[in-house]
Amino acid sequence: MMTTGKDKKWILKADAAADSSTSAAAASTAAASAAGTSSAGASAGVPSSNVKSTVSGSGAVTVHHDDANQPNEKIVLRVTDLRIETNAGNEILHGVNFALSRGEILGLVGESGSGKTTAGLACMGHFREGLKFASGSVSLWPRGDDTAVEVVELDEVAVRFLRGSRIAYIPQDPALSLNPAMRVGEQVREVLDIHKFGTSDAERAARVSEVLEDVGLPGDKAYQKRWPHQLSGGQQQRIGIAMAFAMYPDVLILDEPTTGLDVSTQAVVLDTIRQMTVANNVAGLYITHDLAVIKDISDRVAVMLRGDLVEEGPVESVLQDPQHEYTKMLMSAVPDLAGRKTIGEGAAAEPEPESKATHILVSDKEPKSEDSSEAAQALGSADSAGGAAASASAPLLQVTDVALAYGKAQILDGINLTLEPGDCTLLLGESGSGKTTLSRCVAGLNDDYSGSVRLRGQELAKSTRKRTNEQRVGIQYVFQSPFSSLNPRRSIGQSLTVPLEMSGEGTAASRKAKVEEALDSVRLGRSFYHRRPGDLSGGERQRAAIARALVNQPSVLVCDEITSALDVSVQASIIGLLRTLRKEHQLAMLFVTHNIALSRHIADNLAVLNKGTIVDYGPTAQVLEAPKHEYTRTLIADVPKF
Repeated sequence: MMTTGKDKKWILKADAAADSSTSAAAASTAAASAAGTSSAGASAGVPSSNVKSTVSGSGAVTVHHDDANQPNEKIVLRVTDLRIETNAGNEILHGVNFALSRGEILGLVGESGSGKTTAGLACMGHFREGLKFASGSVSLWPRGDDTAVEVVELDEVAVRFLRGSRIAYIPQDPALSLNPAMRVGEQVREVLDIHKFGTSDAERAARVSEVLEDVGLPGDKAYQKRWPHQLSGGQQQRIGIAMAFAMYPDVLILDEPTTGLDVSTQAVVLDTIRQMTVANNVAGLYITHDLAVIKDISDRVAVMLRGDLVEEGPVESVLQDPQHEYTKMLMSAVPDLAGRKTIGEGAAAEPEPESKATHILVSDKEPKSEDSSEAAQALGSADSAGGAAASASAPLLQVTDVALAYGKAQILDGINLTLEPGDCTLLLGESGSGKTTLSRCVAGLNDDYSGSVRLRGQELAKSTRKRTNEQRVGIQYVFQSPFSSLNPRRSIGQSLTVPLEMSGEGTAASRKAKVEEALDSVRLGRSFYHRRPGDLSGGERQRAAIARALVNQPSVLVCDEITSALDVSVQASIIGLLRTLRKEHQLAMLFVTHNIALSRHIADNLAVLNKGTIVDYGPTAQVLEAPKHEYTRTLIADVPKF
């Protein structure tokens, strides 16, 4: 690859700093070795010579499964004793050490708040608002140069040129990272123009076509003229990958690039990343909380906990025989498609005897239709008795021939399914299959569908505004993002009180009591009543959103991708909570997700949607073990194996 004048400019600026920093890095490595290496893992059947532990300056112990991080010619980027602190002086990264090698991907895993994204952005010399570099080094060895560039010591001009040329970045959300006012070809070309790739416009135009084809997209002019909104989520992410690889970078940093993608799209994106990394001999840093994805794409894995790197080594060694308790906990929280392990709280608990059960949210009054039936029976009315029998025999929720189209696009086409009390049906499918559209029809948030939705045998109005208060209360919806579904200006207690106020339930004191009971039922506690969403973690916010749906004592809970953006441990706790709520309150659930691995852990029945049609429907085990449709078999094959 050609080296431009600007390349030389920032390399020369860093030369002097690199000499001293390389010595410092060597001294730091020697100090770590002097701190001692202790044998670990013998009890787990691992040779003691393979697994060692080192103690950082902060006192944290890091388990190493091999010596690959020691200096060698393959290393492109080395992070040594990196410390980052807030502007107030509170340290949040405590002496992190790792290395990236050519043609390999290091998976950096941990829960939200572990510091993995902060460490990844530091590799680019970027520190988010409120944070600053404290000490340590980030050393980069560009292609064709023997001298290291100290990234954190570059001036603003030099580090801006470094980003996109030598170190590329792929963010989490492709829809937000692409400019909606620029055509996709222009966005790839912009990277080449900024970094002055080649010597002519023709050379840059050829590179745009080449890199688009490299990531599996058409490279012709017609495709380059498309707008981002005309592409699917997977195509948008591949445009981002093309932009990252356009300048033949040395290092690629990927920040949760497949979070929110369905399994089929995720498989394509992961395959593209892997192929491009190997073909271009790039060193990759893959930041994620999904250990199943790490197993598929990474060569090595490093585990972070509260600003410390606690375990690292080859992916097979770390995942098959984890040594640190935190790594073991993360692995136990990953759902498996076979359902051999249990995840989440109360997963293996047997139902308590009826006399000891705690029915916090059970209504103190029966539905009106049943009351009137019983009264009619007492009066000996044959007609009312017949109506009661029909109501009793009807499913709790019945969806019949539901269809919806926008113009010529058929979004839903003749959907039929039922739900009984205490049952959970999982709606599975790729993005655009119609899962969320169907769930919104059931909840009355989409009112332009045909067909019928019945609750306890009574047909519901298509719009929630036209349904009775009792019908609205009967079906409650939990949205995907707890960050946007809770009002940041209101306390959790105020947000949970709104549904009760809208339904005209009780006095202010009784409403507060119901809200506190709901908070108890989702294992938050009454102390959360006065907290605001900004004070809560992602998992706590989602529990609060579930509590808001439960406060009116619904019969059916519609959960729309409520675990898609959560860490595996938080996801496990939410799944465990939902299982407990079903047992305690005989709550029926319609669980919308693209994560098929959750199916055995939450659902009794599985409905697979493809282009608005249910192609497989039945008991979960039956659908997974003997799928009837090729689409279902493809989805199962694309699930990351763990």
